[in-house]
Amino acid sequence: MRSALLTAAVVAAVAATAAAQSSAAEVKSVSALAFGPDGVLFVGDPAGAAVHAVPTGDTKADGAAAVDIERVDAKIAGVLGTTEKDIRINDFKVNPASGNVYVAVTRGAGAGTPAVVRITRAGKVESVSLKNAKATSVTLPNPAQGKGAATVITSMSFVNGKLIVAGLSNEQFASTLRVIPYPFAAADKGAGIEIFHGAHNKIETHAPIRTFVPYKVNGEDNIMAAYTCTPLVKVPLADLKAGAKVKGTTIAELGNGNSPLDMIVYAKGGKDYLLMANNKRGVMKIPTEGFGSATAITAKLDRIPSGVPYTTVSELKDVLHLDKLDADRALLLVKNGDGADLKTVPLP
Repeated sequence: MRSALLTAAVVAAVAATAAAQSSAAEVKSVSALAFGPDGVLFVGDPAGAAVHAVPTGDTKADGAAAVDIERVDAKIAGVLGTTEKDIRINDFKVNPASGNVYVAVTRGAGAGTPAVVRITRAGKVESVSLKNAKATSVTLPNPAQGKGAATVITSMSFVNGKLIVAGLSNEQFASTLRVIPYPFAAADKGAGIEIFHGAHNKIETHAPIRTFVPYKVNGEDNIMAAYTCTPLVKVPLADLKAGAKVKGTTIAELGNGNSPLDMIVYAKGGKDYLLMANNKRGVMKIPTEGFGSATAITAKLDRIPSGVPYTTVSELKDVLHLDKLDADRALLLVKNGDGADLKTVPLP
């Protein structure tokens, strides 16, 4: 009986700390978005060291029209009651349930005020109320502080019933991948990630993953992660246990002084490709067929880029973010002067 009571008390305590009850989402910032089942939108909140799961109710297909909007930043600013100079677009994701587009925005300078807007397949821009949403939230127990605080959450993806969250913690191995089951109960300290960075000729544990995608390599679930300057690394998903120190395998070095911005994986002509947007090196198309057999980069390189091959998609320029719109098309946020356009393009 005593054991049963103790178990019940522990369960109750875990439930209480998980903050898993539906309530208005207290979102302090928004850096990254991801979608789960049934139109659930995950909002990464580095300032609050939390992830909020917001049920959008947006679960019916909204058509197959292309999404092309010139100066979308001005239209978003208008919906938020401000000017395009007063907003920053941090991320966008296409809702796989409806095909509508959700955009993460910061309004104002510095930390600013977070906002999310939805763009329908008919091109209508509308605000998503976070205050009225009955969200569930989970708190990250060991977020980075100080300079690393802005990168507590850099990228997210939903895989096999679990949300994968990349960012920095306050652990010795600060670069962290967390695996958080959904519906949320609690988040653990995550796994610390170590990589060898051929461009820097050193082991790194404090550099944040900038963007990642889940992908099966030789039948095994992996995280394909990209860092600044620009190592491409594979990390087995099964290794991501709480408190583990996990060594990723660097399979490419794609260029110094470059930051990866977004990645997607798609199939074309019977083969899979990874498409990666960068701030200095354009958009790269990388065949995935060599990911399983690629030689690990473990020493200083005489030549960069090195590792798995890629081609630059020369017709895609000034891409700031990208996502897969459907099986055949990508959606791009493209710089246009001091603003940005949304453009639909065929997958290359």
